[in-house]
Amino acid sequence: MSNTVIKVENLSKQYRLGLVGTGTLSHDLNRWWHLIRGKEDPYLKIGEVNNRAEKGNSKYVWALQDINFEVKQGEVLGIIGKNGAGKSTLLKLLSKVTAPSKGKICARGRIASLLEVGTGFHPELTGRENIYLNGTILGMTKHEVNHKLDEIVAFAGIERYLDTPVKRYSSGMTVRLGFAIAAHLEPEILIVDEVLAVGDAEFQKKAIGKMEEVSQKSGRTVLFVSHNMTSIKSFCSRCILLKDGNLSFNGMPNEAVSKYLGGAQPNLNHKKVALSHPEIEIQLVGIREKNKSYSHPLSMDSSIEIIIECVRKLSSNDRLDITLQFKDEEGKVVFPSSSAIWLKEVQNDFYTVGKLKFCCKIPPNFFNQGVFEMNLLIIRNQKVLIAKYESILSFTILPKEASYGSWMGRVRGVLLPKLDWVYKKSDS
Repeated sequence: MSNTVIKVENLSKQYRLGLVGTGTLSHDLNRWWHLIRGKEDPYLKIGEVNNRAEKGNSKYVWALQDINFEVKQGEVLGIIGKNGAGKSTLLKLLSKVTAPSKGKICARGRIASLLEVGTGFHPELTGRENIYLNGTILGMTKHEVNHKLDEIVAFAGIERYLDTPVKRYSSGMTVRLGFAIAAHLEPEILIVDEVLAVGDAEFQKKAIGKMEEVSQKSGRTVLFVSHNMTSIKSFCSRCILLKDGNLSFNGMPNEAVSKYLGGAQPNLNHKKVALSHPEIEIQLVGIREKNKSYSHPLSMDSSIEIIIECVRKLSSNDRLDITLQFKDEEGKVVFPSSSAIWLKEVQNDFYTVGKLKFCCKIPPNFFNQGVFEMNLLIIRNQKVLIAKYESILSFTILPKEASYGSWMGRVRGVLLPKLDWVYKKSDS
């Protein structure tokens, strides 16, 4: 038997802007007339891409169009994309909150959804009563809910307010209770939208841990929407990227995040620049594989060199150095390197007017695969910052070729240095 729990085929959802439903009686009659003749809805033949930043010519837009993918049992599928890309619409279709305009969804098992703050809650009912209400909606008996009640309350941390109407809960308390119910009432498929961002850092960490437990230990399927790329990369086993209502990418989380952040486009790995400063002018910043051209792709197992060509404009007894800061896909500095620290001795022409060329060498098997950016700083006398150029260069490190039978996925981490390991039999 197939272990596919969700299968989406040619899924599309169309909306008419500014109105509820189809909007006019003439449109309804036109649809009905086509329906009884066995013809396609005529308004599905029109419509524009759902680009919220541009004014269109049609009142019909495709929130989603021709989406196809499958989800296996126990898989954690990340769903990412910009605001308005169609993420929430997709989850509402999967949760059967709304119906598709075209296509179909085949799902096997109970689905618990947490799409927005207060999903499925009756504001006049207490927290306890809403737990039983949600359990009933999921098809659970009162005995089954009784068995899980203490775990739900403890996880949500709202015991003091358990018998208080939910309308008096804060948004954070509501999300805590909603997630606790969805995660503990044992659905086969758990769907979680960005609502976890409403909770505090402690609860977010707790929720991620619970979803990992649900997927890894219980073999249940999780669909997870988030703008937190760290969570997507560390938690999800696969990821889909939506763009303007279309499925742009379906694959490994790290590659999906790279495409989402815009860092996966090809580049020449170098820039001819004219960054002028009274003391020094930067003319070229480049990164390349040793003895290769700047257009040659960079691989994890290649020796890499970073070249900075500049002109010293003033003769001086001051020492000028270059510091590089390497950043990951989220803009966090991973590590710096500076000629001020590692270039101990320089020749006399270093202090006179003329061209200078700095070269920073990075050994093979140092970077992990991924997209990186680089800041460039100019330092005077090894301690005074006189200029800083943010994200002056971006580059992509490609995975090395894997041999047959080896690990084919991506190892976690920004760096992947090759360290010396020793194995010997213990005397004890």
